[in-house]
Amino acid sequence: MNLFGGIEHVERIFISAIVIVVGVVIIYFAIRWLSKYLKVLKEKLVRKRIVRRAVIPSLLFVALISLKLNLPLVISDVGLLANASHFITILLIVTGTWVAINITAITRIIILSNYDVQQKNNLHARKMHTQLRIIERIIVFTIIFFAIASILMTFDSIRRIGISLFASAGVAGLILGLAAQKVIGGMLAGIQLAITQPIRIDDVVIVEKEWGWIEEITLTYVVIRLWDKRRLVVPSTYFIEKPFENWTRTSAQILGTVFIYTDYTMPIEPLRGVFEEILKQSGIWDGNVANVQVTNSTNHSLELRFLMSAVDSPTLWDLRVYAREKMVEFMQQNYPEKLPRARVMIDKDEMDSSNQ
Repeated sequence: MNLFGGIEHVERIFISAIVIVVGVVIIYFAIRWLSKYLKVLKEKLVRKRIVRRAVIPSLLFVALISLKLNLPLVISDVGLLANASHFITILLIVTGTWVAINITAITRIIILSNYDVQQKNNLHARKMHTQLRIIERIIVFTIIFFAIASILMTFDSIRRIGISLFASAGVAGLILGLAAQKVIGGMLAGIQLAITQPIRIDDVVIVEKEWGWIEEITLTYVVIRLWDKRRLVVPSTYFIEKPFENWTRTSAQILGTVFIYTDYTMPIEPLRGVFEEILKQSGIWDGNVANVQVTNSTNHSLELRFLMSAVDSPTLWDLRVYAREKMVEFMQQNYPEKLPRARVMIDKDEMDSSNQ
């Protein structure tokens, strides 16, 4: 009998040492790779958080492997050893799941760091953000599902029950499908949204007469950020089954209007030149659309529509407000008599008779 309690103990210690060394080396090079590719991320806190998410579960996974290999050196009781080994196996599955989920999230972050949704022409960036976020959720769901199944299969009683019920899996699947058809339908709708993309992250939409931006797309629901900071949560099936408006389906560029009412005697041509100059002075006009048209006439006034374009919906809102203020100010200073007014016709004969 040697110092280590047998040649088998020496082999276990040697193998665990190799596992620790190889694991630390892999983690070291993984951190270097992450540091290289995460330089594109501007926020240091984001980089530190990502590196931390990669290091902590990986070190824990390597430590659990080493502990499982050396467990017989620590525990001599056969029953206690079996229970401890089973418990560590479950921890290994949980930690491995944690590592896999973090790898998926880090991969998504690294890929999406090359696609900025804040840029003006962000159609492709929004497409990538939408697809990768939904794909990540599908992968995470699959990883967790198999992790739970793996943990349950480590119990002999559950494994035997599973084998005995395997023959009736078709009936059980049918019952489960009927009971969870809405949930499954919602998940399939989420996958369909990721593939066909009728909506994307940061699209401007009108849903249920509410105007807002697509903030989050999951497998089962979509979150819309409304103009007044409220959040409208809509099932994914809504965008498959019902009509809705998508103002930025093919481009982030968007058109907006301002309506001003004037007297019938107002000349229209001077307004066209002034309107374009106002848009140029705003500094937020994209230079594409500037149009003035008479769109309606009533008994008392003309309806003038001022049509303009901007790179995105928030910019368009500011441009519309600015154009409306400046056009009203121009008319107040140059054509005050052309503003809408009510006319009263007085018959001279009736006035003379009333005076008598």
